[in-house]
Amino acid sequence: MGVVTPPTDRTPKQDRSRATRRRLLEAAVACLAEHGWAGSTVSVVAERAGVSRGAAQHHFPTREDLFTAAVEYVAEERSAALRTLPVQGRAAVVAALVDLYTGPLFRAALQLWVAASNEASLHPRVSELEARVGRETHRIAVELLKADESRPGTRETVQGLLDMARGLGLANVLTDDTARRRRVVAQWAALLDDALD
Repeated sequence: MGVVTPPTDRTPKQDRSRATRRRLLEAAVACLAEHGWAGSTVSVVAERAGVSRGAAQHHFPTREDLFTAAVEYVAEERSAALRTLPVQGRAAVVAALVDLYTGPLFRAALQLWVAASNEASLHPRVSELEARVGRETHRIAVELLKADESRPGTRETVQGLLDMARGLGLANVLTDDTARRRRVVAQWAALLDDALD
């Protein structure tokens, strides 16, 4: 997530509104990843984004609106980036897919999942969001891997890769697991070559 230049008075109102919304979404993901659900309030996010609490609530009336929109926004950005990934072999694709689960977005999503498991008002929204993001990630993985899902076992093989990537992301939450992750990614790429060709 890059640095966003604050809008000037010469920026059209609609563009300023979009820029404010984007800053709030990026700040919300960063706050969730760094402070967890309990430490991420609308006020904390608004301050980080450089806007008033009222401006934040204008765009997102509830805390749940803000954080589910934030995770969805960044997931869509990551999906767009994955779609433009230059295909350099399965190892690069596997590494890119695993990277989805080891950065700030995954940490933020994880905090949202934990909160949703305990908060009835958040649970259906996060469940629906996770299902949608999961389907889209699976579709992108199939495209990037050039996998033929009409072949028996291919769908499960691709889903197994994504489940493994999520597990590597969980392992990385508490400790830096980079060295082991590289070896696992190389092995999965080799397994996929055998399974998908």
